[in-house]
Amino acid sequence: MPRRLHYAWIMAGTTFLVLLVGAAIRATPSVLMLPLEHELGATRATIALASSINLLLYGLMGPFCAAIAERLGMKRMIAMAMAMLAGAILLATQVQALWQYIVLWGLVVGVGTGMTANVLGAIVATRWFVRQRGLVLGALTAATATGQLLFLPILARLTTGPGWRWALVVVGGCALVMVPLALLLFREHPADVGLLAYGASPDDPPPRPRAGNPIAIAFQVLARAARTRDFWLLAGTFFVCGASTNGLIGQHFIPACMDHGMPEVAAAGMLATMGIFDLFGTTGSGWLSDRIDSRWLLFMYYGLRGLSLIFLPRALIEQEGLSVFTVFYGLDWIATVPPTVKLSANAFGARDAPIVFGWVVAAHQLGAAFASEAAGILRTELGDYRYAFVSSGTLCLIAAAFALAIARGARPAGIDPPAPAPAT
Repeated sequence: MPRRLHYAWIMAGTTFLVLLVGAAIRATPSVLMLPLEHELGATRATIALASSINLLLYGLMGPFCAAIAERLGMKRMIAMAMAMLAGAILLATQVQALWQYIVLWGLVVGVGTGMTANVLGAIVATRWFVRQRGLVLGALTAATATGQLLFLPILARLTTGPGWRWALVVVGGCALVMVPLALLLFREHPADVGLLAYGASPDDPPPRPRAGNPIAIAFQVLARAARTRDFWLLAGTFFVCGASTNGLIGQHFIPACMDHGMPEVAAAGMLATMGIFDLFGTTGSGWLSDRIDSRWLLFMYYGLRGLSLIFLPRALIEQEGLSVFTVFYGLDWIATVPPTVKLSANAFGARDAPIVFGWVVAAHQLGAAFASEAAGILRTELGDYRYAFVSSGTLCLIAAAFALAIARGARPAGIDPPAPAPAT
């Protein structure tokens, strides 16, 4: 008789679907920018303000969601987030003024997507897996790429066909479907189904419940982490990660391609193709993070990304080089997440690491919000994205150098020692 499938894999699959829908929602503004520019008569910089607010709140919710998930439960948090997203997105189909779009997409959707961020994947991987933790985390992180891959071409066709409001109906409907799915399948801990974490030993100590107010817990962990150099190096490099991915390419790649005469559907297809390569790149990064020093992985990822972005303006002009950019940038898109999670666990211990990583993700989204608005301003004032791409590429090269200094600082008192590396 075949062995029964461990419930950890059902949790991983359900989490993958939730993160996939969240990724599709976050990718939607890239196909809305030009239709909103034409219909509402706003500048690209003003429209990008909604995305900047969205990205900022998406990041700031991370540490609080990690604490809320620990205190109130992932099931309730995800169901509430998806219901909030579905309502806000479907209501956004009726916007008639830019301020309405900023409120709905910038504020409400920003908070909702922040509750279904990469922090959720880190929590599930940490609670449910001892063996294959890096691989699972890589696959869950790659859900961002898969959501982009599946939805962007469809959303682009809807935008250029029936209209941008139908694109919102599709992603809003998908968010609504996730509510009953989360309520039916999510479990908080392996003990809830009478199991140990996948690969755990019966002698391993059970996780200690944390009492207290989730907001206070998040700030207490931040106060401890902020006394270390490692935290600021992780947060600083992840700031650059956000500035060079979600905020820049995620929001402005399609408009930049259209500036050079490429149809929107073709540009969306190219962005989705990056998602194919990122699916392999990020999953592979999770596998590598169990085997190779994560600092050197980050050095390689940021270095390759920086060179790719510096090359992008020339590729947009010649367009033959865009296929090369698509491959290299796609493999690297969010491959930084698994090694960053592992370095966080090494520096701050398994108990505090999910909340610390939530604060690091907040820095990531702060970088994304900054880049989204800055690129919109540069495009509005200079008529071109060249300076935005080259500046972001230069920051990536600087981040590559700083990545090598991570995980060498002293751990302050009160922070758990690092958990032993899982067997592979």
